[in-house]
Amino acid sequence: MDDNKKENNKNTPKFKFNTYWIYGAVILLLISFQIFSGGDLATQSISKNEFNEVLKQDDISKIIVVNNNVAQIFIKEEALSKSKYQKLTNSAFYRKGESLYEYNFGDLQNFENDLEEARTESQLTFDLKNEGRTSMVDTFLGFLPFIILIGVWLFFMKRMSGGGAGSGGGGQIFSIGKSKAKLFDKDTKVKTTFANVAGLEGAKEEVQEIVDFLKNPEKYTSLGGKIPKGALLVGPPGTGKTLLAKAVAGEAEVPFFSLSGSDFVEMFVGVGASRVRDLFKQAAQKSPSIIFIDEIDAVGRARGKNSMTGGNDERENTLNQLLTEMDGFGTDTNVIVIAATNRADVLDSALLRAGRFDRQIYVDLPNINERKEIFEVHIKPLKLGNDVKIDFLAQQTPGFSGADIANMCNESALIAARHGKKAIEHQDFLDAVDRIVGGLEKKNKVITPKEKEVIAFHEAGHATVSWMLEHAAPLVKVTIVPRGQSLGAAWYLPAERLIVQTEQMLDEMCATLGGRAAEKIIFNKISTGALSDLEKVTKQARAMVTVYGLNEEVGNITYYDSSGNDSFVKPYSEDTARTIDKEISKMIEAQYQRAIDLLSNNKEKLTVLAQLLLEKEVIFKNDLQKIFGKRPFDELEEKVEDVIEEKIEEKEKISPVDTTTEE
Repeated sequence: MDDNKKENNKNTPKFKFNTYWIYGAVILLLISFQIFSGGDLATQSISKNEFNEVLKQDDISKIIVVNNNVAQIFIKEEALSKSKYQKLTNSAFYRKGESLYEYNFGDLQNFENDLEEARTESQLTFDLKNEGRTSMVDTFLGFLPFIILIGVWLFFMKRMSGGGAGSGGGGQIFSIGKSKAKLFDKDTKVKTTFANVAGLEGAKEEVQEIVDFLKNPEKYTSLGGKIPKGALLVGPPGTGKTLLAKAVAGEAEVPFFSLSGSDFVEMFVGVGASRVRDLFKQAAQKSPSIIFIDEIDAVGRARGKNSMTGGNDERENTLNQLLTEMDGFGTDTNVIVIAATNRADVLDSALLRAGRFDRQIYVDLPNINERKEIFEVHIKPLKLGNDVKIDFLAQQTPGFSGADIANMCNESALIAARHGKKAIEHQDFLDAVDRIVGGLEKKNKVITPKEKEVIAFHEAGHATVSWMLEHAAPLVKVTIVPRGQSLGAAWYLPAERLIVQTEQMLDEMCATLGGRAAEKIIFNKISTGALSDLEKVTKQARAMVTVYGLNEEVGNITYYDSSGNDSFVKPYSEDTARTIDKEISKMIEAQYQRAIDLLSNNKEKLTVLAQLLLEKEVIFKNDLQKIFGKRPFDELEEKVEDVIEEKIEEKEKISPVDTTTEE
């Protein structure tokens, strides 16, 4: 029972004091003081006749005229015993010596004349006195507009300075130049480690060496080496740059400062540079330490020669301060800067030079083996069916980043739950790929039977041509179910090549044009449905001619500029431009005619495939094998793979130790 009470006490939110309560208490005290100090809570307003009656009885001891419009009537002590006054004097709010009545007389001159006349006629004994009084509430209301303006100004200044307790110094304006970096040390450890980062072996090795240097600097300094100043993680979005930095925080037993490049940016002049100085000052105090700046391009963009924003550019001042801190006089401080960006091309050259970021680590999209490792990490919390094939999923997701794979695993779980399944099956993962790549299935899209037939023959044309070509990617499935902006799609299992030969690119172009070629052969008409196909083959042909030098007429020349400095300059003449246009058109038309010839020779099988597609809407590789038979290229590849496996097994039997060493 005691333990439960302790746990409940821990979960109970702690009392937090708010400074606004002080303001409320002061205002409440002012109002209370005004009400209770006035002494008129028991005072009763009377009419002119009632006032004249009290006046004639000579019960009034004194009359005080307040602010020339209200008279406070005080009764003599000997007269208070009368019954008509007892009702007021017995009130809990009445205090001895205070006024009993209040009379609003109107014009002061007439009131004074009436009093003087009554005093003379009836020989009355009372004192008359004039007073000017000011209410504290009235005074407060008079200053209220100025108080509101000051309060609004303080509120906005607090918000601009970061606000809250986490901004240092209670979020006051004086702490605006403080660093916003989040500190991870022995008290706030990060649970992410290198074990949670699948793939990225080269990047992990580079970063691991930095962590080892901070843990055991003598191992490297004993040979005369110096600690690297910084490492820049560069790569496409979603490849795991920030995750890798979190793993560094989890692995390193040193303080780790984490912040974004936009945290340096502020509307006030000099704030960014001040935060940079404060960040490196804190890091130096906790040396050895690591600073991680995510999205450094927000502050590290290349400086222009002619600044359009004037001579005092705040972003440039921040960058200059960062450059100074990274390569200043204090080289003995063991502070390493790790930064991440997916736009390394826009960074300033002074930031990228050796001595600041000594290492640029490229975090590329994962290959097939790395994707398999990433899948194994993300499927751990999932309930999988027995038919899930991780190897096939890794093959089916070329170009997917780690974030895409995580999204795919989550999407497959949602699809399985939507269908009321107890476990996630292999088909749910394939549906998740369709959902991510193709878009949401459009079940309510109105398609006429004629349009559906054209779409079926178009997709069947893609499937047929790709099946007949050696270097085309093997087919996985064909569908005429509309998704996103597409009316149909053919899914392939592309091989991940590091280099691509001319024949391979031409086969891919021919397979891409197979849809339009099928429309031409069957209907003798062409439609607008091949727009994306034409865009793809045009880009491929232009790249072959102008980038990769794969055209005999143009020759071994490339007009590609990797630096991007000549984007507004055409690097070839008008005659060369005509030649390029001619060769691009010639290449595309040759592959289009090749696709027509292939489909003309297999027109019957094309028709059978299209009819099957109209019937089922989705067909798979097995259906194509029934119509066309096995691809001869697949059989050749399987034989080569079998021979390689036999050779490896023989080698392992002879010398397993040597084999392991070679691997």
